[in-house]
Amino acid sequence: MTVVLGALLALGPLTIDMYLPALPKIADDLSVTSSVAQLTLTGTLAGLAIGQLVVGPLSDSLGRRRPLMAGIVLHMVASLLCLAAPNIELLSIARGLQGMGAAAGMVVAVAVVGDLYAESAAAAVLSRLMLVLGVVPVLAPSLGAVVLLKLSWHWVFGVLVVLAGLLLVMAALALPETLPPAHRRPLRVRGIVSTYGELLRDVKFMTLVLVGALGMSGLFAYIAGAAFVLQGHYGLNQQAFALLFSAGAIALIGATQFNVVLLKWFSPQRIVFWALMLSLLGGVVFIAITQTHTGGLYGFLTPVWVILGAMGFVIPNAPAIALARHQDAAGTAAALLGAAQFSLGAVVAPLVGVLGNDESALALVMTVSVAIALVLLLSARSSTSVDVEDGDSVLAETA
Repeated sequence: MTVVLGALLALGPLTIDMYLPALPKIADDLSVTSSVAQLTLTGTLAGLAIGQLVVGPLSDSLGRRRPLMAGIVLHMVASLLCLAAPNIELLSIARGLQGMGAAAGMVVAVAVVGDLYAESAAAAVLSRLMLVLGVVPVLAPSLGAVVLLKLSWHWVFGVLVVLAGLLLVMAALALPETLPPAHRRPLRVRGIVSTYGELLRDVKFMTLVLVGALGMSGLFAYIAGAAFVLQGHYGLNQQAFALLFSAGAIALIGATQFNVVLLKWFSPQRIVFWALMLSLLGGVVFIAITQTHTGGLYGFLTPVWVILGAMGFVIPNAPAIALARHQDAAGTAAALLGAAQFSLGAVVAPLVGVLGNDESALALVMTVSVAIALVLLLSARSSTSVDVEDGDSVLAETA
């Protein structure tokens, strides 16, 4: 079950990461600027956000399996459109459809965790899933680079068609239905709107949603700018870029697995707080390094890896705490969590290009995202009744 759920979660990041080494080549071949080429990433993130908002309520009404299968088929069709895309406009649209299809796997995987597990157990399971999910950023850019050695960037999407097809077979054979008919919600527009309204009015839930989304925004900023900084500024080839990009993913993976150990001693709330503190410290150092132009390549990579590692504690814990508040609508709650992450990512990713696609732009965007997340977490207790530590806030405890 862990492998199957991890594979479903992986479809979205695989769709995002596999073509990253090709971004500079896409910009050249389609005669567009790097910022315009990055809009294909924005299209994918927007598709992931919109798709999750649609699939979540459907999975609460129809069960988990049917919306999942339809989403994977949509992803395969969109990948074929990307393969044949003659211009940046069609490629961007097809990438958006790809994201919508991949959203089904991500929503259903998280919803199944919500169906089966409570808060701390869900955080532990999501951490284990991050181990499976974390393999994707390690392998995807390298796989894309291998394709680019022999073929044009179009064929990266041909490989995605095959991988999605294999995932479809795996899900059909190995994923049971975890939402019994008695627990399903009627498929009515008024009911769906009511459920989303209930979630949006839950201040604690929405605070956790925004904290998780802002944490992910830093990751998306790195995804958007890494190829241009590492290949453009530091002169790395596609294969060297893939290796260093994978090293950042390893930092993220390692943190998610250490998170399982920490959960035996600390609550998910406390772990999120200290992870954001660590990432903010790394961000301040990152800005200082980029402004003084010290450290070279390793001066750039070290704070990035610190921030990515800290996000390995935030990404599984914040959603687990949020899901525990609405297990009766796990699909819709998972959709809102994912939609917030990817819609905010769709806004943040182009900012790196707008600000110059360099180290300073990347440092600023990553640090500001983390800082806002921390401010939200700390301000929640004073403005609402949101606690960050079993009834006593970490802020009061540290004070």
